[in-house]
Amino acid sequence: MAIITKDELAEKIEEIESHKGRHTEFISVYIPADYDVNAVQRQLEAEKSTAKNIKSTTTRNNVNDALDKIIRHLKTLKKTPENGLALFAGNVSKIEGQVDLQLWVIEPLLPLKIRMYRCDKDFVLEPLKTMLEVSEVFGLLVMDRKEATIGMLEGKRIEVLQKMTSGVPSKIRAGGQSSQRFHRITEGLTKDFYKRIAEEMKKLFFDMLKLKGIIIGGPIPTKDEFIDGEFMVTKLREKIIGRIDIGGSDESGLKELVEKSRDILAGQEIVKEKKILEKFFETLGEKPDLAYYKEKDVRKALEYGAVELLIISKDTDKKTTKELIELADAIDSKVEIVSTETTEGEQFNNLSGIGAILRFKIQ
Repeated sequence: MAIITKDELAEKIEEIESHKGRHTEFISVYIPADYDVNAVQRQLEAEKSTAKNIKSTTTRNNVNDALDKIIRHLKTLKKTPENGLALFAGNVSKIEGQVDLQLWVIEPLLPLKIRMYRCDKDFVLEPLKTMLEVSEVFGLLVMDRKEATIGMLEGKRIEVLQKMTSGVPSKIRAGGQSSQRFHRITEGLTKDFYKRIAEEMKKLFFDMLKLKGIIIGGPIPTKDEFIDGEFMVTKLREKIIGRIDIGGSDESGLKELVEKSRDILAGQEIVKEKKILEKFFETLGEKPDLAYYKEKDVRKALEYGAVELLIISKDTDKKTTKELIELADAIDSKVEIVSTETTEGEQFNNLSGIGAILRFKIQ
């Protein structure tokens, strides 16, 4: 089974979400990446015993049938797929008394980190929906002289990656120590702490291909000392897109950092879209043989395998979008979906909403 594409996932979510259960009988199962599929199978077998307590015969039968359908599928797997697995099963018949038992099996875009079994009136789709929002990740750091928390923003989900403490003593110094000596000791420990933070940031983010930027928060002197002191390697220092004044240096500090960085994060996406469309319009003006905007020309270029980048406006109808993306995937073209929230995006949508930058000229 292949990992699903972003557009295929959006389509599946829409399809699954369209079904509503009459009673608590729709089964949703999430299996994390690297989790033992046999352990999940055993858990679901145990759930069948619990289902015997359901009073309604119809609901009990529907729950058991859905569990059986998922269990039978799990038995065909030797191991959990690379990104984990999401399974949904239930009787989706709209006619009372009739059975239309359906099973959806999805290997998601990104590794699943959640383990879940849920029996409800609706399928649980939130963990998959968040993946539609994720095209890149942002590194997060909140810090003061006492502690630091490193995290990652993936879509709307904040994940804590590392917590660290400095060991820097409080301002009340040990008896007999001069203030100058105490100051030297604390400054030395603080610099060592900054170096440890920088080293941990390097381990976590240096090779992260999807890392879009880094945001650092903390009290005014501390975060600035860390950033301006050039403790971080150049590659990561160049990724810093914001420094935010906040007081917290723990998990709640990460949440505050993200909240105060909304404008920065929104701006990053807009900047990316503007660059894509500027390149398209520039190519169209200077090398018109290498940029197409009429649908029939774009389709022809896709069929010739000539498209390097396919650009589609979010306002383009779903059927056309799906067809063009399938053609692009077949020839390993890059695909970008752009909004109409910028001047360039609106201009592009008014032009046709479909564009292609070519790898080579075609006749």
